[in-house]
Parts: sequence; C-alpha cells; structure tokens
Amino acid sequence: MVNIIGAGLAGLSAAISLAKQGISCNLISNLPSERAQSVMAEGGINGAINTMGEDDDTEYHFEDTMKAGGDIANKTMVRGLVETAPDIIRYLQSIGVPFNLKNNEIQQRNFGGQKKKRTAYSKSSTGKVIMTALIDEARKYEVLGLIKRYSNHEFLRLRIENNVCRGVEVRNNYTGVCYYFEGRVILASGGLSGLFKGFTTGSTANTGFVTAKVFEQGVRLSNLEMIQYHPTTIKISDKACLVSEAARGEGGRLFIYKNNEKWYFMEEKYPELKNLMPRDVVSREMYFVSRDNDAQVYLDMTELSKEVWKDRLPDLREEIIHYLDKDPKTEPIPVAPGIHYFMGGIDVDRNHSTTVENLFAAGECCSAYHGANRLGGNSLLGAIYGGRCAAKTVARLEKEGKTDFGEIIKPQVIAADKENTKVWLESKEESFTIKVRDILFEAMGIVRNEQGLNKGLLQLEELTKEPLNKEEIAGINLARAIILSGLYRKESRGANYREDYPERDDAYRGMTRVVLKEDKIDIGIWRADEDTN
Repeated sequence: MVNIIGAGLAGLSAAISLAKQGISCNLISNLPSERAQSVMAEGGINGAINTMGEDDDTEYHFEDTMKAGGDIANKTMVRGLVETAPDIIRYLQSIGVPFNLKNNEIQQRNFGGQKKKRTAYSKSSTGKVIMTALIDEARKYEVLGLIKRYSNHEFLRLRIENNVCRGVEVRNNYTGVCYYFEGRVILASGGLSGLFKGFTTGSTANTGFVTAKVFEQGVRLSNLEMIQYHPTTIKISDKACLVSEAARGEGGRLFIYKNNEKWYFMEEKYPELKNLMPRDVVSREMYFVSRDNDAQVYLDMTELSKEVWKDRLPDLREEIIHYLDKDPKTEPIPVAPGIHYFMGGIDVDRNHSTTVENLFAAGECCSAYHGANRLGGNSLLGAIYGGRCAAKTVARLEKEGKTDFGEIIKPQVIAADKENTKVWLESKEESFTIKVRDILFEAMGIVRNEQGLNKGLLQLEELTKEPLNKEEIAGINLARAIILSGLYRKESRGANYREDYPERDDAYRGMTRVVLKEDKIDIGIWRADEDTN
C-alpha cells in the first residue's frame, strides 16, 4: 500500500498513475481535493503544443525554463518536464478539461519569461477546471478500491528506521483518533504559504507543517531562499489576492505616475518582453520604482478588447470588481507584489526520491524543476508531471517487491501523543504565528541584505526562549533554515536578490541544500547536474 499525503494536483496525479498500474494507495489530506490550493491556479499550463503558429517547440520551453530559473535547475529533470508537457495537455483535454478553443484548437496565451504563446488556459480558472477533471478521474479508481480517500486527516510524523521510511502517522480531525499507515510515502503537501499568513496568494491551509516536521526528522531540503513574489496582487482580508499574469499576457501594462504622467517603466527598461519579464524581475522593478519615486504601481487593462474580457478574463474582472469596487475594464487598478510560490522545499532527485529511502515528494512541497524562479504556467505542469514521476518510481519498487512492510493492510489505531497534537501554525497563541511571519517577511523580502537576515536569525533565537511545544520548535527550525539559506547564498540569482551582493557568482551556481543534524543546520551548495542524494 502506498500513502500519499496531499490531495491537490500532485497527489491526485500520483494516485491516478498508481491506480492505472493496479497499485492501491491511500490519499490522505487535511481537506478534500475541492479545497486544495491547486483549485486557485488561474492563468494556465505550459506546453509546446504549437497551436498559435509561432513555431514553438520543447527546446524553446526548456531554454526559457532554465533561464528563468537562474540556470540552477537540473537539466535532465527540466527536459523531462517540457518534453512531456504536450502529452499532458492533450491528456487533460481528453478527460474533459475545457481549454479555450478556436477552430477546435487549444488556444495559448503569452506568459512571463516566454517569447512564445505557450500557456493553455480556461479563461482565468485553469486550476479549478483541471482539478475538477482529475477528481472525476480519481473517482473511477475509488469505485474499484484502488484509491482510498482519507480527507480531513492531518499528518503527524513519518516513521523512519535506519533512514528507511516505514509509514506515516496521521490524526482524524473529526474524531481525534490517530492512525499508523504502513507503506511507502509520497509527500504532496503543497508549499509554505502558512508561514506568511496574510502576505501570500496561496492557501494558508498549506501551513508548511509537513515540511517542518520531516526536516526535523532528517529529510534534506533545498533552495529554501527562492521565494517567488508575484508582481500583481491586491490586498484583501488576511491574504493577498492574485491578479493573474494572464492580465499582462493579454496586454495589461504596469505604470506609475511620474511628473503627473504615466510612466510604463517595464516597457522602457525591457523593450523585448516588456511587462512579461520573469516574475522576479518584474517584482524587483516594481519595488525599486515604487520606493525611489514614492509612487503606487498600477496595472492598466483599459485597452483590452471586449473579446478578451468576455472570453478570456471574465472571472478575473468579476473578482477585481468584487474586492476593489473598481472595474479594470474602465480604470487602472493599484497592485503590489505578494508572495506566491516556493521554488524550494523537500530535496528530490530525478526519480522524486528524497534522502530517506521509501520517501518521495512531488508538487510545490519539493524542490524540483524551477530553480531560482518559476515560469508562470509551469506550476500546474510541474505538479502533474512530478506526481507521475514519483508514482512511476514507487510502482517500480512495489512491483519488484523491495522492502518488506509486514502484513498491515488497514490503518492501525495508535495512542495519541498529547505533546505532539498541536500544529505549530494553528496554536492557540496566534501571536506566535504572527511573530514568525513578521520575522520571515522582513528578512526574506524582495530585496535582502546580510544585516536584515542576521536580524531575523536573532529574532528567531529570542522566540525559542518562550514556552513552545514540539511542533512550534520544528517550525522555528524551518524558519531558521530559510533565512540561513538566504544568508549563505552571497549572490543575486532569481528570487534571491542580495543588495549587498548584487551580481551572480558562479561559486553559487547550484542548489542550496540544508539538513538538520542534532539541532545543527548543515548547509552547502551542490551543482544541480550532479543529481545525487
């Protein structure tokens, strides 16, 4: 039996892939799939299907992905991703994903960091429709008993013996009963949005607890400093609301008022890709022009055609009107960068294996395809492809019969550990969550420096003097690892911009890897091309 933690895009993809090969799995998640963060993805999914007459191919997709990622992603992994992308899009269409069509051809739009129209979309609700199709596909195998759902079950810890994962312990959120699920484990638990509650476009239900806990248990992480700020968000209650990159892909323009005139700064500074430079570049330029001119940045979509608003961005327009009481069709809207995606996470190789045997990871919780900065449109693709890759590796091991897990088929009830039943970001003391968030947000902003990073470490050290439960300690260790990764990388590359080290340095052209050993965090740079654990 295989245990998958997380029922979003990566988890569903892994479960369906296993089930197709006749391998049973448990799909374990805090929330049902319908509430996974994957539902929130808006703009589209990349793949060089070349339906727009621009002679696109997978080599161009590969080059754009590597360049945007600061040339530190593993080339073999990225090539596998982009070469499979066209088949993934066709597969999604075959199971009912209603991509925008014209003359029965899937339409693709421009997205940041890409010179070709490569992003297939369904208006600006692409994640929702893909998830709906995959949920339906998974139900076919649920009926056959190959996928067993355990929604509203919370991850507690892995069981690891001699660096071999034996299974996973979880708790039923409704009854409080704890269970042990024996077997290989695929982690598909999403990113670290909960660390930045109030400042992120992602779901804060993705608390980062799984990553914090497995880090405490000795699993290696990588590229934690690479935190993507999406250029265009609007502030709403307790989070940042994404204004999809599709808005700029369809012709939206960024500007500030300078000397009482509109200055379209991205078009002046980057005449080739203009407002569609990679997200780290756009966010950084917004930060500097706003600071240096004491000005608000606006997104101007007033020149978009009626056809675009009606057929491609109707849901985005409704969302903006709802939250801002402004119609983007008739007036520019104020925007600001917000935390959107975590390129770093659980370190995996090209098979999606971690540093612990029988433990795998896929989706945003792992560090795989995006290097120092993710291309818009590659997240949905990476989650689906990564889930498939992890499932392929697990299926091979299952069929080979490697590792005897005994005879536990059904979940085994275990006694609850009262000291470990409080997830750190959901503690009764909300002030702890806010303190960690504020420390991280200040240290790991769009622009960083040694002084700010060291200040963050000292503030975290002060927090450890307060009474903390074990899970809160695990969370602080993860926060320390994030800041230490930013401090260690003494260069500017992708999402890690150091104003005290503004240039790239080839000494750091690799993955920042961290592991916790006896309360000490070991850190170093590995060349991605080495691809070894």
